[in-house]
Amino acid sequence: MKFDYKKDIHPKYLLLVLSVICIGLFVLSAFTDILRPVKRYTAKVILPMQEGIDKIAGWVDDKLEERKENDKLMAENELLKKQLEDKEEALLRNQTELSELSGLRSLYQLDQLYPDYEKTAARVIMTDPSGWYNEFYIDKGLNDGVYADCNVMAGNGLLGIVTEAYDDYSKVRAIIDDHSFITAEIGEAGTVCTVEGSLRNIDDGYLIAVDINVAAGVQAGDKVVTSRVSDRYHYGLTIGYIESITPDSNNLTATAKISPSAEFRDITEVLVILDRKQEVTY
Repeated sequence: MKFDYKKDIHPKYLLLVLSVICIGLFVLSAFTDILRPVKRYTAKVILPMQEGIDKIAGWVDDKLEERKENDKLMAENELLKKQLEDKEEALLRNQTELSELSGLRSLYQLDQLYPDYEKTAARVIMTDPSGWYNEFYIDKGLNDGVYADCNVMAGNGLLGIVTEAYDDYSKVRAIIDDHSFITAEIGEAGTVCTVEGSLRNIDDGYLIAVDINVAAGVQAGDKVVTSRVSDRYHYGLTIGYIESITPDSNNLTATAKISPSAEFRDITEVLVILDRKQEVTY
């Protein structure tokens, strides 16, 4: 069917449509002008916020990266710390083993100086809290052939004597103890004297020998050993060396300072002579 707009659309309707379109364009144009300040204001607010959000996002990313790197460094640090602890433990074990080896070597050398006696090595398991080893316990007892009055040695000479023995451990009194008295001999002449224990004197590094015959000619450097007439100590065990000697007021006897051969601190191993003086005939 043929369409004839001149007959089907009245001019007034066409004018109305065109008017509506013009009004719509005008309104749209006006609305756009109205929104332009809003857009400018919005841009002023939104853009800084966007920039701030971008900065925050960047900061968060940096912090997350730093945290990740920090965690990595902490893990590496823990690994290095563990490796260091392992090496320190290994070093400590080596030092302990070397110390024990050195102690055993000293005991062996000491053992060779007195080959006539049966001996056993023992470890110190408890000491007096004072710091001086004037009384202490060892890990050998009756089950190991250790009895009261067994002589105990360490370092380069006499350390003390067993005072109490139990099945698996024993108590030792060192010659520096205040209750220790030893009949001893000085030098080649065998001048008899009494060596007295004294914690006060050992603080200054020496023992005291009393009742020395002035006429015996004892001098500094003379060796002091246990006497043949001692009732509990074997003969010839080294006690120490004369450091100095001073005549007593009676001019008949003298008193001497002795530098002991044994060390009375930090003792770890000792040598116990299993033969007791009462059982040995010289």
